Amino acid sequence: MSVPHTEVPVLIVGGGPVGLTARALLERWGVRTLLVEKHRELSPFPRSRLVNVRSMEIFRHLGLAARITAGAFAPEYGRIRFRDTLGGHDFATAAMVGINAPVPESPALGVATSQDRLEPVLLAATDAPVRFGAELVGLTEEGDGVTAVLVDRRRGEETRVRARYVLAADGANSTVRQWLGIGTAGPGAMGDFTTVVFDADLTRWCAGQPAGVYFTAQGLFAPLYPEGGWAWFVPTPDDPAHADWRDLVSRALGPGVDVRVDVLRVQHWVMNAFVAEHFRHGRILLAGDAAHAVPIVGGLGMNAGVCDVHNLCWKLAGVLHGWAGPGLLDTYETERHPVADQTLRQAVANTQLMLQVQNRRREQLRAGEAASARIELPWSERYFAQLGLVLGVTYRSGAVLGDDSAPGPVPSDVGTDYVPTADPGRRMPHVWLARDRSTLDTVGEWFTLLTPDPAHWAQQAAGPWPLRIEALPDELCDLDPHGALLIRPDGHVAARLHDRPVSGSALHDVLAAVTCWSSS
Repeated sequence: MSVPHTEVPVLIVGGGPVGLTARALLERWGVRTLLVEKHRELSPFPRSRLVNVRSMEIFRHLGLAARITAGAFAPEYGRIRFRDTLGGHDFATAAMVGINAPVPESPALGVATSQDRLEPVLLAATDAPVRFGAELVGLTEEGDGVTAVLVDRRRGEETRVRARYVLAADGANSTVRQWLGIGTAGPGAMGDFTTVVFDADLTRWCAGQPAGVYFTAQGLFAPLYPEGGWAWFVPTPDDPAHADWRDLVSRALGPGVDVRVDVLRVQHWVMNAFVAEHFRHGRILLAGDAAHAVPIVGGLGMNAGVCDVHNLCWKLAGVLHGWAGPGLLDTYETERHPVADQTLRQAVANTQLMLQVQNRRREQLRAGEAASARIELPWSERYFAQLGLVLGVTYRSGAVLGDDSAPGPVPSDVGTDYVPTADPGRRMPHVWLARDRSTLDTVGEWFTLLTPDPAHWAQQAAGPWPLRIEALPDELCDLDPHGALLIRPDGHVAARLHDRPVSGSALHDVLAAVTCWSSS
């Protein structure tokens, strides 16, 4: 009997937030996809807890921000609190920048929400086909495509999918990465942890001091949904199979917190910390935790994966639609691998900062200071000082041209503070052009040319690229009166063009260089 066969331009492996975001982005680009997920449904566990401001900018472009916000916590929950126990007093607290209140650097506002609230919104973003319960058991690169073998374990059915490209977003234990023999660098497994999802009425201790995360000496507590529910994150005990989780949670809440605890689900997991040595193997590309797994402190991991596919999907679309050369895909790893390295370093630093706070508290208590005494946080009021990493990423690759309109290095941030700049390689700064319309809203499934002189640039030689030309006041971004900024579909500045071009093909030549395109 012949095996059923399907053909699709892009096969996405993994149905978490990263794979689902890639599916939505590619469908917006007019690229047909098939997403396969070995589990039979979306994950019922809360897992990731934070959608940062950059991810919300991306979801805003997809028209999903309002729905995500509707199921999330109110902004006042964008705060972390440190307590000895959940029932105790705060000895330190800090706002999550870009979550608790708008920041002038972005038109979007991040949210505290659970992954199991986010994923259904992403799934509903498009009707592109999804196969749950389809496990990838074979992958072969051949010629101009990749053949994947899938098995439905419940039915025992085998199917084959022929794809031009495969996007692997199948998690930290990525089967695809292991099959390809791609190694990883970094600390690796940092410990075994358990998430306990439970119900309890903790209104008395938390309603007046809301937070997205409560760090305590007995583990991390987090409210799950605006209507109720909690999660407790804790190192896995020695004998988890025989643990009395209800009793453990009750004791961890602290003395005086006498409430009924109903344990709903328990999940054991490993905290990983690594970056894959390569993000690409021929026509197979890694994204999200398959490419980099980082500790949870600071909420950087899932958000980095969303930015991975935001960087990658327009490049895949360009190659598949013919207005970009295959070499453009090489810039994905060139641009995102350094970001993954920096993200891992920041997540480790976040963990050290958290431990520093707890160590200070222990010293304070040993010294006999009052239990309500405050501790000044080592990162002031900046939630782990991550805004520079979230909004200040600088790309260096052939898909970015230096100020002389030739490939070359561009400056990058040092540290984690964000300073907006329209230098090549940087995310286009947010500036309000009109009520409710940002410079970031000029970006979409096209390249954008922002210029004080749209009429002149409209006369430039045309080409195969999707392109829109929009007016930008010359006082913004330090532009020459007849200059222009070429913005990539992912919102990063591809090139800064000075004054009127000498050649009528200047814009054509820049776009060809940025996209590795050749007319031959």
